[in-house]
Amino acid sequence: MVSVHLAIVKFILSLHLEFSKPQIRHLISIVNGIILCEGRKNISTIREAAGKQRHLSSTTRFLNESPWSMNRMQKRRMERMLQTIRNHSSNRCQRIVFLLLDDTSCKKESTTRRMEGLDFHYSHENGRSVWSHCIVTMHIVSEGNSFAWDYRPYFREKYCEDHQLTFKSKNELAMEMIEAFPTDESERVYVLADSWYTSRDLLDACNARGFHVIAAVKSNRTICPAGIRTSMSDFAATYIDNADLCSVTVENKRYRVYAYEGPLADTENVQVLLSWEGKFDATVCPFCIVCTDLSLDLVTILSYYRIRWHIETGYRYFKELLGFDQYQLLSFKGINRYWAIQFLTQNLLEFQRMKWSEPSAKLTLGDVVRRFRHEHKGQLMLYVFEQAMQKKPLFDILRDLKMIS
Repeated sequence: MVSVHLAIVKFILSLHLEFSKPQIRHLISIVNGIILCEGRKNISTIREAAGKQRHLSSTTRFLNESPWSMNRMQKRRMERMLQTIRNHSSNRCQRIVFLLLDDTSCKKESTTRRMEGLDFHYSHENGRSVWSHCIVTMHIVSEGNSFAWDYRPYFREKYCEDHQLTFKSKNELAMEMIEAFPTDESERVYVLADSWYTSRDLLDACNARGFHVIAAVKSNRTICPAGIRTSMSDFAATYIDNADLCSVTVENKRYRVYAYEGPLADTENVQVLLSWEGKFDATVCPFCIVCTDLSLDLVTILSYYRIRWHIETGYRYFKELLGFDQYQLLSFKGINRYWAIQFLTQNLLEFQRMKWSEPSAKLTLGDVVRRFRHEHKGQLMLYVFEQAMQKKPLFDILRDLKMIS
């Protein structure tokens, strides 16, 4: 019979989840189905792709009701990923770790009312509020690895009041993940974020952990160059001309940059870069980046900030490749567990990407998924050929493969 790819089984068993045997089989089946399923994904299509190894009601009960610990699964997964990063560590004195923060919306039809946890959340992609679930996520990049790390569901204050939940802002959820990240003395940690998360509280939380921040910042924030207290946008329009700027090239892109060191609003002594891509234009508001590590040069700051793009491409892989937002579960407990399994699946694919890549040919997560699917189809063809050689009836072969009801 066609079996689950050994890499999936070995990865899940290596986590030592303390699941029962039926629960492990359910988890392996769901991860296998997420990888093999083409097109839109829900529990039914994931089950179909996995070969109908479990009854649909049994699969939904595993997500909604089965007594297994999602927190333990998250913890063991994170420990395994940190072990992978540290095993790949180079010989330099200090390993650099990037923690990327952002949030994303899982949009649903406005007619969907029975699904728990839905509310109107602002979507940057749509430029308006959409009916959706919203989660704040953290992504880790280090030693060539790029893992989806952690997440927290976000609920609006009114929803929390109605459902007797403790309200936490997106910044507070991000700080929770920062405070929970386990690090050691051999690591230098940089937190990368967009301007939504560049608050004084978050900077203080990072400073308390010994982490540095490189993040976008809104141009209306106040700086004080040469004793002039003004917003960055007004300073750029009034006091800066082309002769004041440095030319910086990062990954074949050229920037004109003004570097400032000093207080930013109520934060003391940081580096701020006011940058224009290509050429300087006083009528265009600069893109502003704050960096709390005063030892970094301009090229390094811009290079590090570009790593934040990993979380954006990660969302694209999640949604287009793995069906992260395509669930049709009604219970929020089941949805939350589905997200946790999605994070596990992404980590598995990234782990295999690093394992299967060669120095001359780096793979993408899409390449890894195609390889899994290609090898699965090869197993199917081999099984059918072997059964045909034994003169087994076609009906029996299709029944064994669960291709008929």
